[in-house]
Amino acid sequence: MPWWVLVLLVAGLAVSFQVATAAVYRETLRFLWDGVLLTLHLSVAAFALALVVGLVAGLARLSAHPVLYTAATLYVEVVRGVPLLVLLIYIAFVAAPVASDILAGLAQAVGLPGLARWLAGVIRNDVNRAVLGLGIGYGAYLAEVYRAGIQAVPRGQVEAARSLGMTAGQAMRLVVLPQAVRIVLPPLGNDFIALLKDSALASAIAVPELTQAGRLLSARTFRAFETYNMVALLYLLMTLAGSAGVRVLERWAKTGR
Repeated sequence: MPWWVLVLLVAGLAVSFQVATAAVYRETLRFLWDGVLLTLHLSVAAFALALVVGLVAGLARLSAHPVLYTAATLYVEVVRGVPLLVLLIYIAFVAAPVASDILAGLAQAVGLPGLARWLAGVIRNDVNRAVLGLGIGYGAYLAEVYRAGIQAVPRGQVEAARSLGMTAGQAMRLVVLPQAVRIVLPPLGNDFIALLKDSALASAIAVPELTQAGRLLSARTFRAFETYNMVALLYLLMTLAGSAGVRVLERWAKTGR
C-alpha cells in the first residue's frame, strides 16, 4: 500500500471518529449535506453540457469549413482566455438575462406566453445559470481534448474507411470516434474532477452548493474551524472517489478490462 494512501486512511479514521463522537461535527454535516448533493448535481449537469459543447467545438476545429473553424476557434480562445469566475459571473448576470429577454420576447411574439414565462424562469434560475457558465467554460477545454484524441487516431484508419466506400461522416462516426473515446476518457475524467472543485465558484452567484453552505453556516454559528474542516473533507472525499474512477478508466482504456 502506498504511504500516501496509508496517511489518508489514518487521517480519515481520525476524522470519522470526530464526526461520530462530536455533536458539532454531526450538526455541521447535516447542514452541509444538501450542499453536497447540489454540488454533485451542478457538477454532473455542467459536465454533461460541456461534453456536448466540447464535442461540437472540437469537431468544428477539425473542419475544413472556414466559418465553422473560425467560430469554434474564436470560442475556444476567448473562453480559455477569460478566468472561469469572470466567465461565470458574466454569463449569470449579463448573457443569461439578455438571452432570457430575447427568447421570451420571441415566444411572446408567436403567441406562446406560457413558453415565454417558462423560458424566463429556466434561464434566470441561479443553478441553471451556474450550469450554463461552468458548462460553456469547460466546453472550451474539452474541445481541445476531443481534437487531440481524434488527431491521435492514425490517418490510415480514415483512408481505409473511405476506401471501403464510407462517407467522411460515416468514417468519423463508425471508425474514428470509437477509437478516440478510449483515448480521451482519462483526460475527460480528470476534467470532471477539476470541474467538481471549480463548482465552488458558483457560490459567487449565491448558488447554495457546498462552499456557499459552509459560508452561511460559519456566519451563523461562528464555528469556522469545524465548518471549513468539514467542507474541505467533503470535497476531498468526492475528489478521491473521482480519482479512483479515473484510474479505473485509465486501466480500461489500456487493457480493455
